[in-house]
Amino acid sequence: MRKFKNWAWLLFFGSLWGIMEVAGGGVLSNYNIPHISVILAAWAFIIMAVARGIVNKPGSSTVIGVFAALFKLANAAPFFCHLLGIFALGLTFDVFSSLLMKNERKISFRSSLVGALSAYSGYAFFAIVITYIVQYKYWIAGGLPKVLDHIFVGGSLAALAAVVLVPLGYWLGINSENILERRPVWTYAGTTMGIVLLWTLGRFVG
Repeated sequence: MRKFKNWAWLLFFGSLWGIMEVAGGGVLSNYNIPHISVILAAWAFIIMAVARGIVNKPGSSTVIGVFAALFKLANAAPFFCHLLGIFALGLTFDVFSSLLMKNERKISFRSSLVGALSAYSGYAFFAIVITYIVQYKYWIAGGLPKVLDHIFVGGSLAALAAVVLVPLGYWLGINSENILERRPVWTYAGTTMGIVLLWTLGRFVG
């Protein structure tokens, strides 16, 4: 039962991340909002931090990122670069939270450090892979200046947001777990309904 509960949580949080990518990303793009990736990354960080407060296990954030990418793939036009960006954030957050927040049950400077390191590493991972390994023409055309701008401008903005949002999200997750454990049946039912609702909504807004 506990394994099922954990997987349900991961799918729920991945779907929450995914709905923002599908609905929020589309709205932001239509209005030509600058640094869209930073806004989406900020949402991703608080989602992953809340989830880490509830399911603090190595690999959990990567799974959430995979679910978010699958949600976007199923409900929006398939842009490989977007899916790679989602995966990169999930993977790097997983690495640093597993190293610095393992078995952590209180808020400390390490959660802010996880946010900053994950932002810079995620942005660097994405920019290097999409430019020099995938060799996506849009990024090749921009060359090294585009890569550096993405890492040090976009990454810095995302890091500033993550320094605040990761501790906040982790605190919410820890305190929510204590409340949710008191009513496990209602928690499972609510999580399942939330997943169904998000995936249904995704079909309409995608």
